[in-house]
Amino acid sequence: MVGKKSHRALLKEEGLQRTDNNMEFTTWPQVNMINQKNYYTKILEGLRKGKKDIYALNVQHVRSEFLKQDDQTLAVRLQQEERLNARKKAAVDIDRARAQAAQDGVPYAERDADLDDDVVMDDEGGEVYGSKTLIIHIGSQNLRIGLATDALPKTVPMVIAKKSERSEAEDSEPRPKRIKLDNPSEEWFGDDFAREYNTMAQDFKTMRRHNKRRVLPNSRELVTKWNSTTPPEIIPEHSDPMRVDWTELPDDPRQAPDFVVGHAALRIPDTSTPRYRLFWPIQHGWWNEGDYKNRNMLEHDFFKILEESIKNELGLTHKKEWSHYSCVFVIPDLYEKTMVTRIIEEFLRDFGFLRVCLIQESLAASFGAGVGAACMVDIGAQKTSISCVEDGMIIEDSRINLKYGGYDVTENFVRMMLFDRLNYSEFNLMRRHDYLLAEDLKAQYTTMSDENISVTTNTFHLRAHGQQTRKYTFKIYDESMLAPLGFFRPSIFDHSRKLLGRHTVVPRSEDLYSGHPNDPISKAQLAVYSYVNQSIPSAVMAPPAQPAQLLSISTPAKRLNGLPPHLNNDLDGTPRSSPAGSPAPEDGSTPRPTGEDANGDDAGEIKSVLPDTDVIDRTVPVMPLEQAILNSIQHAAGTGPESDRRLRELLGGIMCIGGASKTPWLGAYLEMRLRAAFPQFPREILVVPTPRELDPAVLVWKGASVFGKLRMTNDSWIGRLEYDRLGSRILNYKCIWHW
Repeated sequence: MVGKKSHRALLKEEGLQRTDNNMEFTTWPQVNMINQKNYYTKILEGLRKGKKDIYALNVQHVRSEFLKQDDQTLAVRLQQEERLNARKKAAVDIDRARAQAAQDGVPYAERDADLDDDVVMDDEGGEVYGSKTLIIHIGSQNLRIGLATDALPKTVPMVIAKKSERSEAEDSEPRPKRIKLDNPSEEWFGDDFAREYNTMAQDFKTMRRHNKRRVLPNSRELVTKWNSTTPPEIIPEHSDPMRVDWTELPDDPRQAPDFVVGHAALRIPDTSTPRYRLFWPIQHGWWNEGDYKNRNMLEHDFFKILEESIKNELGLTHKKEWSHYSCVFVIPDLYEKTMVTRIIEEFLRDFGFLRVCLIQESLAASFGAGVGAACMVDIGAQKTSISCVEDGMIIEDSRINLKYGGYDVTENFVRMMLFDRLNYSEFNLMRRHDYLLAEDLKAQYTTMSDENISVTTNTFHLRAHGQQTRKYTFKIYDESMLAPLGFFRPSIFDHSRKLLGRHTVVPRSEDLYSGHPNDPISKAQLAVYSYVNQSIPSAVMAPPAQPAQLLSISTPAKRLNGLPPHLNNDLDGTPRSSPAGSPAPEDGSTPRPTGEDANGDDAGEIKSVLPDTDVIDRTVPVMPLEQAILNSIQHAAGTGPESDRRLRELLGGIMCIGGASKTPWLGAYLEMRLRAAFPQFPREILVVPTPRELDPAVLVWKGASVFGKLRMTNDSWIGRLEYDRLGSRILNYKCIWHW
């Protein structure tokens, strides 16, 4: 047996001993590591010694490290400087307090070292933090504004009245639009509306019979006969205890104000002297380019409403005070960059705010509701936003923006009553007193519960300036439920004016390098466009006679869709499918919803053949509400291993917010429709109410006020210095989502 050799024998006999032959490992020149603390000294030294290779390597190193670290960006540097200055000020204050305590001969109470030094609950001057933070949430119909410390916001109509030769009622066709005014009322609104309305009425009768409700065969005849034969009752003005307080104007027309904002604008008589015309700068969540022919005038009216609301509602009458105030501005989930950047620029430069912060609507709603994961369904006056929120972030592919809301229900309700021969046949929503009356009637009579639907006799009082009050007695039957049922059958709504003047006054944002539109868009929203082109032809506008320059860019071999680059997976000329139609996982753990909607379409299978860009520009994004919610949740859940858990979590956290969501029994009816469309999860689907009995209309504003009171942990503030140096590029660093 051979004995074990020693370590020394192995080195000598086996040739394992390391020897040095003084040869280099390589003939390439070796460059020593540079001093990381001083690049430029080494560069100059290399130039001075003629070492071009060292110079080139140093320049390459500097370029490779440029803006690769957070502390190299202006936004982060300013935040660090602000924190450093705050710590210095706190240290000076502590030293001063210690010296004062020693001088007075009293012990100084040291602060707890475990507490965060940055957490201070007071503003400068000892004021409560948030008392100098404005929260602004604009809408198509109302503006909600207030301080972060306010319990509830001030609500101001988003309208301005300006001197004009004619009022909007005298200069526009009546709304709802009459197509055949000389014919009977059943033909006023065209054959398409009559067909949709009669189909909905028949489906409603079937549903009531299924629910064991009593259905009279002649209910519609009772309504039309009463309404067509009952005249109004005249009430003298001195006998009317609820007469309207109209906005008083000076006797001398030359002394009348040039403009009036908010509630007072809606109370100016249509026949006033001088005449005033109402303008709504925001319509359907967009700039109102249909009523404006000049961009400067559109922006002037928009910012004038904000300025007057800050002065009148918040008492900040002098602009010099505004430089001490910060502003949290709420933007839509699917926003337009041109609009957002213009507002930030105006806030920082003309309004003079100290700083501005942005937050998206659905994220603000989650802050207000105090939930971590939910599907937010925000039904406003003229748009409906649907987005899924998880862990303080909006899931980008789930964002949906539909162009219908509470105003469509108002117009639909009036159209249905006129169809049934309402005895006030001159109803015109372009007249101010009729518009306010229609909003009151909708709030009183519309419902989503068929339990108490029957032929009922009701009354309303028509109060017009300079006229005696007229009391109308009328009957309604199923109009009170069929009008809001348009949320689930949007083909009943009038979409003819929703794209009027689109991108004719304010151009859309485009990428600087590629020229493609760079406004955010989601896969769920693309599925909505595809659905409209397949199922709702009335929401697709006809092409213009002379096509304008489209935003799609053609190359010799390929044609782009005009979509963001990350959504253009293939660039060939064949029709491409939208990525919204994601297939179900192979293991089948996440089933897709099935069932049929009111139109007979498959509610779960969203066929997505993406149309061309010019068709998208002419398409009004609408979809039945329950299908849109399931579409959003599907794209939020995805197809990964966590998809089933996320799907169940979001289905159980559907929350309806917004002013139009206050329609009685809307949540219960929506839950029923969702379960019918997605029968695989009957128990998981829940439509939850807003917590703590908060008003759904102000929940977004409330959440933004919570966000605005976050101290030192909120790095989203944009200051004047940052915006002056970087412009809109600063939003890439400041937004808490992908800008």
